[in-house]
Amino acid sequence: MSKRRRGQISRGIQYAVIAVVLVVIVIVADWEKLGQTFFNPEVVKGMFPRVITVALKNTLIFTLLGFALGLVLAVVLALMRLSTVGPYRWVSFAYIEFFRGLPALVVFLGMGFGIPVAFPGLGLTKLTTIMLALGFVSSAYMAETIRAGIQAVPKGQVEAARSLGMSPARAMATIVIPQAFRIILPPLTNELILLTKDSSLAYILGSSVEQLELAQLARSEIVSTASLTPFMVIALAYLIITIPLSYLSRRLEKRYGSDAVSSTTSGGA
Repeated sequence: MSKRRRGQISRGIQYAVIAVVLVVIVIVADWEKLGQTFFNPEVVKGMFPRVITVALKNTLIFTLLGFALGLVLAVVLALMRLSTVGPYRWVSFAYIEFFRGLPALVVFLGMGFGIPVAFPGLGLTKLTTIMLALGFVSSAYMAETIRAGIQAVPKGQVEAARSLGMSPARAMATIVIPQAFRIILPPLTNELILLTKDSSLAYILGSSVEQLELAQLARSEIVSTASLTPFMVIALAYLIITIPLSYLSRRLEKRYGSDAVSSTTSGGA
C-alpha cells in the first residue's frame, strides 16, 4: 500500500471517530436542560443593554488603560535591561522576574488591599488600582518582548545612524524602536488579548453598578437569576473582543514576520 493511500485511510478513520463522538454527544446530551440552564432567553434579555453599555465598555476601558501603562513601563524596562549600567539591568531584571512570577490575582490583591494599608493617604480610585495592577502585570511580559524586538534590529542600521551623526538616544528612538515595534506587533496583540481576560480579576476589588465589568456583571446576574446563562452571555462578549484581535495578530504575523526575518538576515550579511 502506498504512503499516500495509508494517509488517506488514516484521515478517514480520524474523521469517522470525530463524527461518532459528535453523534454520541448529540444523542446523549440533555438539550432541554442545557437550554434552560445556559440559554434562558429571559435572562439574556434582562442583561441588555447593560452588558454592552456598562460591562463591555468598562472591560475595554480597564484593558486599554492597563495596556497603555504597561507598554510605557515595558519600553523603559527593556531599555534598562539593555543598558550598560549594571544597577539599571539588575532593577529591571528583578521587576520582570517578580511580576512574571506572581499570579495576576496576587497582584490585584496586593494593589487593592496592600497599597491602602501601606499608604493610607494615597486614596487610589478603583480605576487607578485596576490600571496599575494590569499595567504592572503586562509590563513584565511586554518588556521581554520589546527587548527581543530591539535586539532583532540589525546592528548595521544603528552603526549607519551613528555614522550620520545621530546620538545613541536619537538612533534608538528614531531607528531602532520603530523597527522593533514593527517586529513585535503580533506578540503585543496577543498580550492585549491576555490582558482583556485578566481584567476580569477586577471583581475582587468590588465595585458600584456603574463600574461593573463583564465578570462582575455575570456574577451579580447569576446570584439574582439563579441561572448560568449570564456566563454564556459574557463568554460571547469576550469572544467579540478576542476573536478579532486574534485574527489581527495572525494577519500582522503573516505580514511582518517574513519582513522581520529578511531584515535581520540582510543586516547580518
